[in-house]
Amino acid sequence: MGNYLKMAEKQRILALLELGWSYRRIQRETGVDRETVARYDPGREPKPAKVSAGSVSKPAKVSTGPASACEPYRSIIEAAVAKGLTAQRIWQDLNEDYHFSHQYASVKRFVRTVKRRRPEVAAVMEHPPGEEAQVDFFQGPVTLDPTIGRWRRPWVFRMTLSCCSHSYEEPMWRQDKVSYIRAHENAFLDFGGVPRVVRLDNLKAGVARACLYDPDISELYAAFAKHWGFVPLPSRPRHPQEQGVAERGGGYVKDNALKGRRFDSLEELDTFLKHWNRTIARVRIHGTTRKQVYTHFLEVEKPALKPVPEERFSLFEVGTRTVHPDGYVEVARAFYSVPDRLLGEEVRVYWDERLVRIYHQGQCVGVYTRAPAGTFNSLDEHRPAHKPARQQAYQANLLTKAEHIGPRALSWAQGAIEERDVRAYRLLQGMISLTRKHPRERVNWACGIALERRLFRYKPLRRLVEQAAARSPAPPPLRQSHDIIRDLSEYVEEVKV
Repeated sequence: MGNYLKMAEKQRILALLELGWSYRRIQRETGVDRETVARYDPGREPKPAKVSAGSVSKPAKVSTGPASACEPYRSIIEAAVAKGLTAQRIWQDLNEDYHFSHQYASVKRFVRTVKRRRPEVAAVMEHPPGEEAQVDFFQGPVTLDPTIGRWRRPWVFRMTLSCCSHSYEEPMWRQDKVSYIRAHENAFLDFGGVPRVVRLDNLKAGVARACLYDPDISELYAAFAKHWGFVPLPSRPRHPQEQGVAERGGGYVKDNALKGRRFDSLEELDTFLKHWNRTIARVRIHGTTRKQVYTHFLEVEKPALKPVPEERFSLFEVGTRTVHPDGYVEVARAFYSVPDRLLGEEVRVYWDERLVRIYHQGQCVGVYTRAPAGTFNSLDEHRPAHKPARQQAYQANLLTKAEHIGPRALSWAQGAIEERDVRAYRLLQGMISLTRKHPRERVNWACGIALERRLFRYKPLRRLVEQAAARSPAPPPLRQSHDIIRDLSEYVEEVKV
């Protein structure tokens, strides 16, 4: 990866360092080299001086006996073993191609050493109390969806505390961001605390872009994690062992609770899972700790969890907008102004039920109270003393197109700009778009009527054009016979000749 980390990645590493994680563990979990992690560690100690190689005596080599006669052909034999060839076939090929003079037993012994693999050591992942929770989604049992009257398989959200294996389950029809975040909140409230790290799979609701080395957390989920005080840690793609607690726990729920069952509603499934958790899951004796899951949770893990925030997280939506030449951006069909220097630039917009916040390159450029659809909202500091050159050029282009439609259309466009200023730009775009379906003469006539009535709105103008189209006579039917129209039989004779 690059020499410098993204701000989100840097903050995540700093948060993990504050939790006391080692450089090696952070490298294993995030894919960031531990030397890079050390560079960002504010409490790093300087490296000790290196000892020269000459001051350290090397141990004497121990003889392991005579080398095998097949050793000069190791690469050839390893390639043959990789192809699946037998020791007999390899010995025959060595005799024919390389005049190998030793016995078959020598090749057989050597092939056996090549095939021998040192068993991989499975590291035990220890989880301190309150340190980590793992999140998983899996498909649930067949459940009736009353909205469509059909049987479907809902999704089951499961969060498991890694130390004690106490869990929270919640079914849902969709894997959207709102359901995902609310399920997290319900789990934290059920636990009565928040773990320091939440390891999640690469669901779009939490991870905007899955990557082996540099995953991107979605902005909404990152804000949610900051509000609740935990560090989101995505699992690397194709590394299910990092989600071992969640993967094994999901299989336990499917086998022990849900296999072979059907439910008449999502509420019935949710009630069943809550009852199953209280009566079976939390009272079981865990195979590793040899303790009852819920007792272990109450005695060891719950005291180590971080406290729950006093306020719930306020959900919001995020989007990218390009500033229109009139100086406004559209959010939920309402329009909000930005500084005139940002015409044509992209801005990030965050909005919820109450507020709309607009940012450019991380700097807030406008905060508004949420307005009804169709309204224009502006701040005094966004209004320049004169129109910028880009805005003037755009206005001149609109007036040129209006003049091409007709003199009445041009006069109407000038009147609209005089009355509505830059807010008339979108209105002029709408007037020009009417020429795609109607003749220019008809649009020009409607603009004249609208100008007389001082109607500088799009819908009244469109209504005038449609009324003119309804009053215009229908085109005459095509004539089927005429002196200059030849009979079809003549064409038949021509084809026969």
